[in-house]
Amino acid sequence: MFKKIIISLFLILLIGGGYVIYNMYTKVYQPNVTLKNTNSAYFHIHSHYTFDDVINSLYENGIIINRASFKWVAEKKSNFINNIKPGRYKLKEGMSNNELIDLLRSGEQEPVKVTFNNVRTIKELAGTVTKNLECDSVELYNLLSDKPFTSKYGFNTITILTLFLPNTYEFYWNTSAEEFVQRMAEEYKKFWTEERIAKARALNLSQSEVAILASIVQAEQSVHRDERAKIAGLYINRLRKGMLLQSDPTVVYGIGDFNINRVLTKHLETNTPYNTYIYKGLPPGPINLPEISSLDAVLNFEKHNYIYMCAKADFSGYHAFASNYNEHLVNARNFQRELNRRKIYK
Repeated sequence: MFKKIIISLFLILLIGGGYVIYNMYTKVYQPNVTLKNTNSAYFHIHSHYTFDDVINSLYENGIIINRASFKWVAEKKSNFINNIKPGRYKLKEGMSNNELIDLLRSGEQEPVKVTFNNVRTIKELAGTVTKNLECDSVELYNLLSDKPFTSKYGFNTITILTLFLPNTYEFYWNTSAEEFVQRMAEEYKKFWTEERIAKARALNLSQSEVAILASIVQAEQSVHRDERAKIAGLYINRLRKGMLLQSDPTVVYGIGDFNINRVLTKHLETNTPYNTYIYKGLPPGPINLPEISSLDAVLNFEKHNYIYMCAKADFSGYHAFASNYNEHLVNARNFQRELNRRKIYK
């Protein structure tokens, strides 16, 4: 009888212990992540998140099936609850609590691609960049509009745009606005090699002035990059002769109406710092973010005697160049006739 009691107790303990071990095992290793209830395979931990915020976000977004088991395992795993690491983490269907917590506490997040081009203003840049980053567009805009901050990099709040080289870059999602600018400053320094700086000096232009001129060249020729060096040479000729640049895109930029298709006399008479029909030299800042190809087109400008140009009447996107005003008038009248024929009046 005593043996039976001992055996029964042993079996009860064995079964009970087995259940406890099985329960612990399932909490740790059983699949608890599902991506069926979400549109993204990525989970974002914001910089201000606490441990409870992480759990709530995982559960409320339908990522974890069992909230209690995740919390239990998380509390057992060291160096996680009080060491939340912000970022963008790639999840897999069927991950266990153990795998998920190891990922989140590792800080091994997936980078995001940030692309910006066709940008004209600080506001546009801030809005474009922050679409894929945690930092707010207002935060980045305010930073780039702050005189003490921009002066640290050697720019003012207008020329600061010349710091940014349009391209596709990889960042961690939780990159701050200040960290973003710092990274762009590093890319800027990589681009401006001693050779490029020497070419800018030979033109008697600062690096920002090269970018401003490149922005005009790019605005004048946004389709055919092979013509940009030629256009750059024309504007350099005008600068050296002390002539007005007379660039229509600078007038449009100053007005701020980018729907203008035909620049009229009333536009040319608009008094803004960007109106190169009124003010000599370069405008105070870039009228877009010039691509690397546009910057190099200025630094490696084509040498010639042209000082006038207008769009070709065939609407090919190329320009008709002239070295004197009479030649230019012929080209301009041909283009104006074609505008009228196509009924483009504004």
